[in-house]
Amino acid sequence: MTPALPFVLPQWLITVAILLAVVGLAAVLIWVERRALGIWQDRWGPNRVWFLGIGQVAADMIKIFMKDDWVPPFADRAVFVIAPSIVMITILLAVAVVPFTPELTIAGDWNIGVLFFLGMTSLAVYSVMLGGWSSNSKYAMLGTLRASAQSISYEVFMGLALLGVVIQTGSFSLKDIVLAQQDLWFVVPQALGFLIFMIAGLAETHRLPLDLPEAEHELTAGFHTEYSGMKFGMFFVGEYVAVVLVSAMLTTLFFGGWLGPTFGFWFMPIVWFAAKTGAFILFFVLLRAAIPRPRFDQFMGFGWKVLLPLSLLNVVVTGAIVVGKGS
Repeated sequence: MTPALPFVLPQWLITVAILLAVVGLAAVLIWVERRALGIWQDRWGPNRVWFLGIGQVAADMIKIFMKDDWVPPFADRAVFVIAPSIVMITILLAVAVVPFTPELTIAGDWNIGVLFFLGMTSLAVYSVMLGGWSSNSKYAMLGTLRASAQSISYEVFMGLALLGVVIQTGSFSLKDIVLAQQDLWFVVPQALGFLIFMIAGLAETHRLPLDLPEAEHELTAGFHTEYSGMKFGMFFVGEYVAVVLVSAMLTTLFFGGWLGPTFGFWFMPIVWFAAKTGAFILFFVLLRAAIPRPRFDQFMGFGWKVLLPLSLLNVVVTGAIVVGKGS
């Protein structure tokens, strides 16, 4: 039994606190990534500004605020300016349905939580598409075409990977999915769905080694080649917020969310959720130093030729088992 909070917080305060925590964590992840990669590669990483180089994050943010927020004269100005905000809005809206604990969630217990998450992550691709197209640049346009193909394709596999969990739970509510894992986390019966969802999530966030839409050795910087200042910062921070979101969804869907030994303390559910999510974030960070980037055609072929049949097989087998137990 999860201990209840010993106090009642107003919903507006919960909403503000969660959003500030997520955006703040995304900013801190810049330092975490540099520091972790430094340790992984046997070098120092940031270590000059403040304690352990943590001030480097503040220096980078000040630099972004101070840089000239330039709009190319050949770009479609209105769309060029609006595009970076779309990724931040859609990802933060998706965070609204994540149940951090039974009480700490922005949107409450929605019975369409999974569908809302998929819908918001699908809309995020418009940020990349509009940003690259409005830049009126060959490199940006090539990055946009890659990002569109990669995101739309791997959204299919992500949705199919979730169906096994939904079938076993019988609900689209993320809270119901967590509570259904009290006896056994879904990572055990849905190991294949977990692996497919993790790969698809990595592709959706455009993280190394799957950052093919912005591969610097081919496309300079891909869809955000022409961006600078705060508009580039929104793309940059949006990517880290997406990493936090995918890690939180992996925890919720396959690793029992906030469930764990509580020892009678009311704050333990959020501790367990943070620990599990943090482990996935660190995994995504270190993955970029461990695996080389594939070719784009190899990656797309892997999705349609390998992940699609496996995700369909997972749905069919899970459905057959659930129907067999019901009969």
